[in-house]
Amino acid sequence: MFLNQFLLFAALLFCIGVYGVLTRKNGVLILMSIELILNAVNINLVAFGAFNGTIAGQVFALFVIAVAAAEVGVGLAIVLLIYRNRRSIDVSEADLLQG
Repeated sequence: MFLNQFLLFAALLFCIGVYGVLTRKNGVLILMSIELILNAVNINLVAFGAFNGTIAGQVFALFVIAVAAAEVGVGLAIVLLIYRNRRSIDVSEADLLQG
């Protein structure tokens, strides 16, 4: 398989993730879209690492996975707090939590 096939797949995955972040109002779906974006980055890192014949891309992908796990933990905690206070996970209502 060629490098450009992986790059096109990662670009498609990235665009789907960005579309999900920009159009969704549900907090959980926004977190899932961010995960799609991070997975697209991981595909690029591994593809470029394999293309150059180094393991550095896989190492960086592991770090991105660790950061994504932390992001999911913090993000779900925030979504649960919003739901507990507002009985909705609509992020357009999250600005009402100020003060």
